[in-house]
Amino acid sequence: MTLTTQFPEKYLAVVIVEDNRYVRQAWELVLEAEEDFIVLGSYPSCEAAFAREEIARADLVLMDIGLPGMSGIEGVRYLKEHYPHQTVVMCTVHDDDEKIFDALCAGAVGYLLKNTPPEKLVDALREASRGGSPMTPSVARKVIASFQQKPVTTPTGEEIKLTERERQILERMAQGKTYNAIARELSLSMDGVTYHIRHIYQKLQVHTRAQAVARGLQKRLIRPPR
Repeated sequence: MTLTTQFPEKYLAVVIVEDNRYVRQAWELVLEAEEDFIVLGSYPSCEAAFAREEIARADLVLMDIGLPGMSGIEGVRYLKEHYPHQTVVMCTVHDDDEKIFDALCAGAVGYLLKNTPPEKLVDALREASRGGSPMTPSVARKVIASFQQKPVTTPTGEEIKLTERERQILERMAQGKTYNAIARELSLSMDGVTYHIRHIYQKLQVHTRAQAVARGLQKRLIRPPR
């Protein structure tokens, strides 16, 4: 479904990205039954949604993670780069720690599970539009637990600490910035950035950017991106 009429500002304009047709239609019906929501478009993939002009007019995007082609996490990064004003809420079956933190680091402000009751889904989207960060209780507990964990240590029990420069780089990685952008901001060469990143990976015992950011957030080595 796609609407092209202009609506009063009191409405919350929503775009849905979900590959399961039945779930997508259910979300449409739930939101269209509310007087303060307008569904501008409903699409089975990020590629289909991003090719339409409605995406630029959305106040809020409700998105799945496990999408064909571009994943929901990649989709969030795209939206935050091209439409930074938009609010993105993930609604997915995945509740494992890495996907939660990857989605939040990419720029999503909320993380709901698909078994969320319709009335709670509506309330969560309203909360997100007002600046909140709605999360399914089980997801919120995981996030809170991650901030209550002991500092990350080596196998011998030695606490791992990042240098100030490593922390600065890892925080910018969490913000989704490219290595070139990090180098410019911190007045470093690309070789200097990759040198520090290599040490970050070694200290955190990870192999990818997503793992490094998730570990840094979980262990409170860096602040969550704003």
